[in-house]
Amino acid sequence: MEKQSRYGEVTEALMAGLTGVVGESNILTGDERENYSRDEAPGSDRAIPDLVVKPGNSQEVAGVLRLANEARIPVIVRGAGTGLAGGAVAFYGGIVLSMERMNRILEIDRLNFVATVEPAVTLEELYQAVEECGLYYPLYPGEKSAAVGGNVATNAGGMRAVKYGVTRHFVLGLEVVLPTGEIIETGGKFVKCSTGYDLTQLLIGSEGTLAVITRVMLRLTTRPGQTEILFVPFHSLHEAIESVPDILARGIIPVGIEFMQKDAIRLVEEFTGKEIPLHDHEAFLLIIVEGTDSDEIHRISNDISEVCLSHGAVDVYIPGSERARRNLMEAREKFYPAAVHFGILDITDVVVPRSRIADFMAGARKAGEEFGIPLVACGHAGDGNVHLCLMDDGSGTPPEKAKELLTRIIEVGVSMGGTVSGEHGLGSIKKEYLALAYDESGIDLMRRIKRAFDPNNIMNPGKVFDME
Repeated sequence: MEKQSRYGEVTEALMAGLTGVVGESNILTGDERENYSRDEAPGSDRAIPDLVVKPGNSQEVAGVLRLANEARIPVIVRGAGTGLAGGAVAFYGGIVLSMERMNRILEIDRLNFVATVEPAVTLEELYQAVEECGLYYPLYPGEKSAAVGGNVATNAGGMRAVKYGVTRHFVLGLEVVLPTGEIIETGGKFVKCSTGYDLTQLLIGSEGTLAVITRVMLRLTTRPGQTEILFVPFHSLHEAIESVPDILARGIIPVGIEFMQKDAIRLVEEFTGKEIPLHDHEAFLLIIVEGTDSDEIHRISNDISEVCLSHGAVDVYIPGSERARRNLMEAREKFYPAAVHFGILDITDVVVPRSRIADFMAGARKAGEEFGIPLVACGHAGDGNVHLCLMDDGSGTPPEKAKELLTRIIEVGVSMGGTVSGEHGLGSIKKEYLALAYDESGIDLMRRIKRAFDPNNIMNPGKVFDME
């Protein structure tokens, strides 16, 4: 993407102003900018920003944005860089605003079950801090090194969404800085609100296009008594998926219900060097359950086993040790790193009604066969979110061919009542598919909201949709 004429140039005067705000040591202008040129999206182009600026607090963020807005310089907010949609790449140049210095846990309020953190706090740091206080943050998008601010910006989901939901269900309030430099606070340490528009929820999932998140209030809960995993092989994915509504209809709410197919299992086994039990079957459900004690776990596990066996499950494997549980969880968690290791052209995170997962997979695989591109998938059976990798088999697949297949796959998902992205966001890579999910009036409303927040379009331009 070429730098648009609407944007200004980084001048000596701007550099002097930024130096006065954050200090010379917190501005990068040399080769180290390369480290901020991309995220983890497969096939994403690199783009080296003009500057990397590292603010240390919200006042410094406000100062940087005020200067950038006056000079019409693009600002791209970056957390840990673990995104999968090209959302933190400076395609129009400008400033990458790296939040890495804003990594403090400000408060853990035991009485109100609230953690207040800065945006660069990682999930691993958050888990450790709240557990030391006897509390629990249950969401797990799958990457502990991800930053909380990035999770909020993309409304990250993960493997515990069946019981706990996604990030927006745990954000009580935000502090954000607008492009003008104004600092606003939304929400608070309360659990319900009917006071004006819900700005907190509007900002969640906005992918850095409206404002910069500088503080997050997260709802916490208590730790579960015990956790168990059921690993259930089936003869077909259809049989596996048909089990899910019946499990939920019994009033059983597992923490998560994941699915994997044989080719995904084999990929992970080769990558990790660890054999997975019952690996020769066609499809698998990995079901995570929680209970207050072993008796409740046993009852829940029996109920789930009964449902799965009635739908043709071959067996129900329950690991007998923490190490065996960890190996099974690792099999699911390592799917994406394994796919990247063996060569990936792209990844989708289409979400469909959970009863249509098997139909969607059949349609996607048919399209893959037509294009001659192998597909490997796993996903969240409990919420219909499918992570489907277009694999690079070394035959030199042209990028445009892979893109055409990706378009076809997304069209299949949307035709089944689904949408483009369940948790990765659109970023720059999947923004062109927004029109498959919304009509023009809906997209136009989004653009009007964007203009209200950011009339100069400096906030993460070229992401989610293009401004006219």
